[in-house]
Amino acid sequence: MSPLERLFALEQFGIKLGLDNIRAILAALDHPERAWRSVHIAGTNGKGSVVAMVERGLRAAGLKTGRYTSPHLDVIEERVAINGEAVERPTFTAATEVVFAAVDEATRTGTLTAVPTFFEVSTAVAFEIFRQARVDVAIVEVGLGGRFDATNVLTPEITAITSIALDHERHLGTTLSQIAFEKAGIAKPDTPLVVGRLPGEAARRIATVAAAVSAPIIDAHGTTTDRIYPPLKLALPGRHQLENAAVAVAVLEAWSARVSFVPTSAIVEGLTDCRWPARLEWLRPAGGGELLIDAAHNPAGAAALATYLQDTNLAPIPIVLAVMEDKDLTGMVKPLLPVASAFVATTVPHPRARTAESLAAALRVLAPTLPIEIEPEPEAAVARALARSQRAVAAGSIYLIGPLRARLIAGGARSG
Repeated sequence: MSPLERLFALEQFGIKLGLDNIRAILAALDHPERAWRSVHIAGTNGKGSVVAMVERGLRAAGLKTGRYTSPHLDVIEERVAINGEAVERPTFTAATEVVFAAVDEATRTGTLTAVPTFFEVSTAVAFEIFRQARVDVAIVEVGLGGRFDATNVLTPEITAITSIALDHERHLGTTLSQIAFEKAGIAKPDTPLVVGRLPGEAARRIATVAAAVSAPIIDAHGTTTDRIYPPLKLALPGRHQLENAAVAVAVLEAWSARVSFVPTSAIVEGLTDCRWPARLEWLRPAGGGELLIDAAHNPAGAAALATYLQDTNLAPIPIVLAVMEDKDLTGMVKPLLPVASAFVATTVPHPRARTAESLAAALRVLAPTLPIEIEPEPEAAVARALARSQRAVAAGSIYLIGPLRARLIAGGARSG
């Protein structure tokens, strides 16, 4: 079995929160996470966008950067980037082999007592790649929650929480306060914690956790700065990116104050020249038409997508939708109802995916006045949506958007 085959075989073990496994693996690797500085970013939505902005800003300031995000869109090596570029397959494979050798040794000596998860091994692979590449700083996105996420073994220079909303309730809790508590678990003693615009109960819970570990809070929307920024256009579209940009600026300014100087021009470059695919990204398929793809996978993400469609006067518009079984379908569909002219229900080959038929049945209840079509194959679903209109949307799950984007681009679609 190849290293990558062995890695993907771990997906059967699903999600398991806790730090014992990752600590044992990293110890067996002689702690690659101690070889570089880090910024650690959590949040329900927006954390990937903030990672992209912060990485670009620190790179513009002259630092060699690593970036770790999840899940990947199409191929696993997209999770790990050096200076903004995903690593090559041989690099990822070689590091995976190194990590599994450490896993086997830790298992033999008894320091690792349980089979590690896919995410735990992937995280160790990223950290090992960053050490081998000799990055100055890695910007690391939390996978799920924060307190017991495998990335929470870092001793970061800056932490951030972008937003708090209901998502992954089975793992994180059913209230905003409970979810905030889990995400605030990334707070570290004497380490600035940047927070975005948060609901009151979430903000209060995070403040309590931060105070308990003596982590100073920086309010991204309430802190004054002596820097003067020129008028600028964000690289990432959507009104919600203004919120993310404020968090990114606060993180970069905190890094400048705490670690090494970041010129204002570098911060501006981080906001205006970053890339984050599949987030309100327009594709022009070879067969004609325009498709907006967006990885909206929870109610807050769907609301941001709807706001963008309203702000740009694109509604009503056909929407291709695929959703995981464990997601709040009603909460996701509700904000989309005013902007949808029709839904095309599709699905993806994932064990947690709703079938197209099941999704369509639910949509007929939620949207009784709208046309609902069923097309299990995503590319065919896009074709049906574009047959209705010159423009269409595909959203609902990153497991839909990632492979669909890759296939469309391979077929000649242009981005932008």
